[in-house]
Amino acid sequence: QVQLVESGGGMVQPGGSLNVSCAASGFTFSSSDMNWVRLLPGKGPEFISTIYSGKMGTYYADSVKGRFTISRDNAKNTLYLQMRDLRFEDTGLYYCVRGVSYWGQGTQVTVSS
Repeated sequence: QVQLVESGGGMVQPGGSLNVSCAASGFTFSSSDMNWVRLLPGKGPEFISTIYSGKMGTYYADSVKGRFTISRDNAKNTLYLQMRDLRFEDTGLYYCVRGVSYWGQGTQVTVSS
């Protein structure tokens, strides 16, 4: 009964910022590695960021490194992604994922002038 509910998506201008969140339930969030994955038009899924349980080390794909920041609040069972300096090519559907098996419904991010 894992539930992952993303929110905060929307439209933003190029160079702008947007923060998305994922509310998690139905599992022990604090012990789970969490990911952000995105689907861009015409492309396959891209794991753009990971935050691990325990020491909460992070991973960023080259495409977002230096622009996006992943974080988590275990007390709130919430995963966050702070996005800045957004580009047209960032437009797509953003998902939070527990490991590789459990996906939320996604939230749309559109970068448009």
